[in-house]
Amino acid sequence: MITVSRLAGQFDLSRSTLLYYDRIGLLRPSGRSPSNYRLYTAADQQRLEKICHYRGMGLSLKAIQRILDASDETTGAALEQRLLEIEGQIEVLRRQQDVIRSVLGSPALTNLPAGMNRKKWTALLRAAGMSDQDMLQWHIEFERLFPEDHHTFLESLGIPPREIDAIRAFSRQDKD
Repeated sequence: MITVSRLAGQFDLSRSTLLYYDRIGLLRPSGRSPSNYRLYTAADQQRLEKICHYRGMGLSLKAIQRILDASDETTGAALEQRLLEIEGQIEVLRRQQDVIRSVLGSPALTNLPAGMNRKKWTALLRAAGMSDQDMLQWHIEFERLFPEDHHTFLESLGIPPREIDAIRAFSRQDKD
């Protein structure tokens, strides 16, 4: 039997992660030392290996709990559900990729439709599935790859000069 710290080290996890797994019932130690330290068996190590395997697939701890405590049908259903989630995420990323490619691929980024402004542009990016974090990353990459075009593009949206300077500075700062 081994201690929580040694088991955590074997799987490159923090001790607090294993304490949390114990607290939620996902991985309980099989025993305790005379000093009341958690002790884990080879079977516990195998269970943790499965937990790490499923976490690597992006499964939630609740889904992993169901898989480990139930039948093989549960495993298949949970993996199918995760696959559907991943496919949805890939679709969102592809839409974001298409929007960015179309913007970066345009010969002149200032050739936006008449009346295009910041509000419309943001709505377009959101409709393509981009989050605030995605939009920040978009600005960072635009600034990194094409700083002058980034400036010109922001101007074309009618953003005031001070705000443009702030957006560009934030984009450069976050990159470092």
